Amino acid sequence: MEIFNLEWIGIIITGLGTLFILGEVLVNARGIFGILGIGFMTIYFGAYVVETSSFVIMLILYFIGLLLIIIDGKILNDGTLATIGLVTMLVAVAIAAPSFTAGLYSVLGVIIGAFSSLLFLKVFKKREVWTKLALKDQLTSEAGYNSLNKEYESLNNQIGITLTDLRPVGTIQIKQKEYSAISNGQWIEKNIEVQVIQVDGTRILVEKVDK
Repeated sequence: MEIFNLEWIGIIITGLGTLFILGEVLVNARGIFGILGIGFMTIYFGAYVVETSSFVIMLILYFIGLLLIIIDGKILNDGTLATIGLVTMLVAVAIAAPSFTAGLYSVLGVIIGAFSSLLFLKVFKKREVWTKLALKDQLTSEAGYNSLNKEYESLNNQIGITLTDLRPVGTIQIKQKEYSAISNGQWIEKNIEVQVIQVDGTRILVEKVDK
């Protein structure tokens, strides 16, 4: 198809593919975003990678990178796997591109799509499974833990400010004291006001304060 001769077309295809795939991970889209995302990325690699074996390798490499980002963002939260995952995704789309310029456009598309997917959190219902995973070690009286820290209990509904980026774990400050907190499925930047919406033992769940 002649449209794939346009070097800039890669930014649209990889951008939409990454946008919808990560969107499916972040929000409850009933599989629609996932199908669209996989479709766009299949079209991208199918258009530029001629050999079947290379097509499969590039596609697998892209999704391995995506998986590493998900594992880091939802379980480890130290940024290492996310960085490796992003680089892996970028390498996959860059290698598949027919020229250096087309590769740059495709790489830019992945980056834009990844960050744009966070906008879905403002529109659609986020996946509750991530919150459940993050708070799986709840310390409640029903579970037999009766020595809850009263100081932490008093933090419910309190307003604080982020001292570090929450991705989704980080540090916040409430009344001149620092606490480790986790965001409700959001990436919240430093120096942003947040409100405590749930406390389980010493685990503090916060969300961004809408102004």
